[in-house]
Amino acid sequence: MKNVLIIFTLLFAITSKAQEMKFGKVSKQEVEEKFYPLDSTADAAYLLKKRKTSFKYDLNEGFIVVTEYHERIKIYTKEGLDYATKKINYYKPKTGKRQEINGLKAYTFNLEDNDVAKLKLSKKDIFDERLNKYRGQKKITFPNVKEGSVIDVKYTLKSPFWSIKPLNFQYGIPVINLDYTVKIPEYFLFNKTSRGYFNVPLKEASQRDQINFGARGNLGYTQKIYTFNKKNIPALNDREPYAGVINNYRGGMEFELSGTRFPQSMYKNYATNWVDVCKNIYDSKSFGEELKKTGYYKNDLTPIIAAAKTNYEKAALIFQFVKSKIKWNDYNGKYTEEGVKTAYKEGVGNVAEINLVLTSMLRSSGLDANPVLVSTKNNGIPLFPTLDGFNYIIAKVNFPNGKYVLLDATDKYSLPNVLPHRALNWYGREIFKGGSSKEVNLVPTTHSKKSSILHAKIDELGEVSGMYRKSLSGHSAMYFRKSNNSKKEEEMTTSLEEDNNIEVEDFKVVNMDILGKPVNQTLKFTSEDLIEEINGKLYFTPFFFLAEDENPFKSEERHFPVDFGVPWKEQATISITIPEGYTVESSPKALAIGLPENLGVFKYMIGVQGNKIKVSSVTQFNSHLINPQHYTALRDFYKQLVEKQTEKIVLVKSNEK
Repeated sequence: MKNVLIIFTLLFAITSKAQEMKFGKVSKQEVEEKFYPLDSTADAAYLLKKRKTSFKYDLNEGFIVVTEYHERIKIYTKEGLDYATKKINYYKPKTGKRQEINGLKAYTFNLEDNDVAKLKLSKKDIFDERLNKYRGQKKITFPNVKEGSVIDVKYTLKSPFWSIKPLNFQYGIPVINLDYTVKIPEYFLFNKTSRGYFNVPLKEASQRDQINFGARGNLGYTQKIYTFNKKNIPALNDREPYAGVINNYRGGMEFELSGTRFPQSMYKNYATNWVDVCKNIYDSKSFGEELKKTGYYKNDLTPIIAAAKTNYEKAALIFQFVKSKIKWNDYNGKYTEEGVKTAYKEGVGNVAEINLVLTSMLRSSGLDANPVLVSTKNNGIPLFPTLDGFNYIIAKVNFPNGKYVLLDATDKYSLPNVLPHRALNWYGREIFKGGSSKEVNLVPTTHSKKSSILHAKIDELGEVSGMYRKSLSGHSAMYFRKSNNSKKEEEMTTSLEEDNNIEVEDFKVVNMDILGKPVNQTLKFTSEDLIEEINGKLYFTPFFFLAEDENPFKSEERHFPVDFGVPWKEQATISITIPEGYTVESSPKALAIGLPENLGVFKYMIGVQGNKIKVSSVTQFNSHLINPQHYTALRDFYKQLVEKQTEKIVLVKSNEK
């Protein structure tokens, strides 16, 4: 009862201050607090997440959008120190209209000599960096931050563009007090769309305001006021397994400008559709015009495809050439920056430059190829047609039989229809000549595969020796190549020995650089740690070091999907020779279980013939995404899978049976 009262007192003290939180004034109690009462595992928490967006009239520029931010963060742990650096991205092209960040102020508060010490952010702690020719970033490094610190920051973002940045309700740490206000004059019409799995109730009101035109007088108007207030919002972070890009699942609201209706003017429609969006992008000089250029590679194309006998081979040869010709500079973008000619000549470019070169070369070779607009996983999922929804391009080649391949030449290890993880974000849009488009599924329909074959022999002392072969194809092969491309065989061998309690000899990996073939790994091994001897009986799991020995899904419930990235399938075939003079006293039973809606299946089969034990297992997921309503079923599915793969066989001496 005492603990409950303490937590209640802490919560009351924290939440009751929501309306009192003035910038630069922090209470001693806030600095002294050791943990967040509702989640003691939180590394930090937003004591206040405040935002106010409004439209202001400027006599020179007209309406501009002004957003004021005030954030107060409490640091609880060493890991929470990551929040001592804040990055603010804004639109800052080299020419034309741009956004501005003004009034940036911040403080760090610590407890010193039993009193609150306040340290002001200095100019040397603020860095203004250019990310690319369109984007800038203010980077703030808070001074003297340590465990227990409270940091307080405020700033204003001014934008000449009539767009409202998405409102996020959830973050990787808890939000104790959320206070958002959006004010929209009657001249602007916005559509509102909720996203994620956490909702904050919307309150709507209206009030009168006016524009002062000086000597010309005032103009009164009505504006709508939307407020969002919530206390103690739980964190949503990627500590859960297979979280995917957690930002896609956090609660929030999007505002989309649908139209304007100014005094003495006709209604202007801003609501976009995919036709308008794609045509706008295609007509850009940094997209469609770049795609039409061909002269810079004209002399190279013929020898590249000279050996091709089919259209598939032609596409593959051009794809491999572009991958080797132009290195990705790690910049995303649907528009070129330096241009396709420069990228081709200098051998480096952004995503748009590389894959527009690829698309153009494919077209020039006679193939039906088009660019595909993509939103990377970190960029989120476009909820409605918008120019800002896409930040990436890949290429698509269509064949007469109705089949097609998706290609991304930015990644050394990518293959046709094996896209980098960053691009596997639901759907893209294929843009045809002229700007029309259609939806394209980016997630592969074929399974990424892992196949394991294990031959093991047990001697009478309980030592195991054998041969293990693993074969990887699809995305499994891509991820293995990316993770191990710089490792020597000795390093991989050491990892296998330490992770699996085995001694490895004759280790070999083939096809690491032959991308069209599966990666094959083979090894011979011995181990004295895989068999347990109790009272003359031998106990072991027939999966040995291949067993899934822990359920990754430990939480009782989950409020966002499980994201495997791609559909996948794992097969294991195991053959075990038991020692002479022993027989099987007990062994696991066969099992076959499935998930709802044919989402996945697990099959386990076992047979004993003389001194041979044969085991086979298949785990298969037919969808990359498991929605929250099936989480309980998935958790139980894995519980049974782990129990079965770790269930033991018992061997007994024949004369003792």
